[in-house]
Amino acid sequence: MTENRYRIVTAEKDRRIVREAESHIPHEWPEFMLHDKAADLFPALYEKIPDCQFVVLDTQSDEAVAIGNSVPLEWTDPIDGLPDTGWDWAIRKGVEDYDNRRNTNLLCALQIVVFSPYRGKGFSHLGVEAMRHICRDNGLAFLIAPVRPSAKCDHPHVAIHDYITWKNDEGLPKDPWLRVHVRAGARIVKPCERAMEISGTAAEWHRWTGISFDRSGAYIVPGALVPVAYDGESDIARYIEPNVWMAHAPLVRTSEQS
Repeated sequence: MTENRYRIVTAEKDRRIVREAESHIPHEWPEFMLHDKAADLFPALYEKIPDCQFVVLDTQSDEAVAIGNSVPLEWTDPIDGLPDTGWDWAIRKGVEDYDNRRNTNLLCALQIVVFSPYRGKGFSHLGVEAMRHICRDNGLAFLIAPVRPSAKCDHPHVAIHDYITWKNDEGLPKDPWLRVHVRAGARIVKPCERAMEISGTAAEWHRWTGISFDRSGAYIVPGALVPVAYDGESDIARYIEPNVWMAHAPLVRTSEQS
C-alpha cells in the first residue's frame, strides 16, 4: 500500500491483531449504532470469511489505522437493482451465501472505521484501498458498498435523495465518505433508505443516548442521520437509517467484458 508504510492484515493471516482492533470499534460509534440486530452476525464473519475482515496497519508504529469488514455476495441482477434494505440485507446475505456455498461474484463493504487518532488526516482512503485489494485478491469483479454518509447527521431533516446531490466546489459529493469512494473510482448508484433498523424501548434509547423519549414523535439524536420515531403507545422507538449504494468500477476483467 501507500509507500509500503501501511499494509493489510486480514483475520485469516493474523486473527489476534484484527480481533484486538475490532474490540475498539464500540468506542468509535454512537452507542445506539451498536444495537442493530443484524450486527449479531459479525462474529460469524471472522469465523467463516476471515480473508475479508482486515486492519490497515501502520508498519512504523505497529498500530491499526483502520479496520474493515466485507462479505462476498452472489449477485446476478443489474447493480441498479440492489435492494433498499442495504446494510442489514448485505450482512445476512453474505453469511447465507457462504453457508450455501453460492458462486459469489462481488464484494460488499460493510464498514470501514478509521480510528480516532487518525481521523481528519486523510487516512480514510486507505480503508477503501484495502477493500479494493481484497476484492481483487479474491477474484471478485466488483466492489459495492452501502455507504453511511458521515455528515448527514448534521442535516437529519434533509431527504437522502436530495442530500446526495450536494456538491463541493470541485463538483464532488459534499459528504466526506461519499467523496472518498468517488475519488477511488466509485459511482453513486442510488440511496437505500432502509439500510439499517434499530428499535428499542424508551428506557433503552435513554440508556443509549441520554435522551428522554417521553411522548410520541420524532427525536433528533446526535449521530443519527434521520430522526428517531417514537410511538408512546407501543413504547417502541425506531431508527431507520438511509445509506447510499455505491459501486466501484470493475476490478477483475470477466469473460463478459470486452
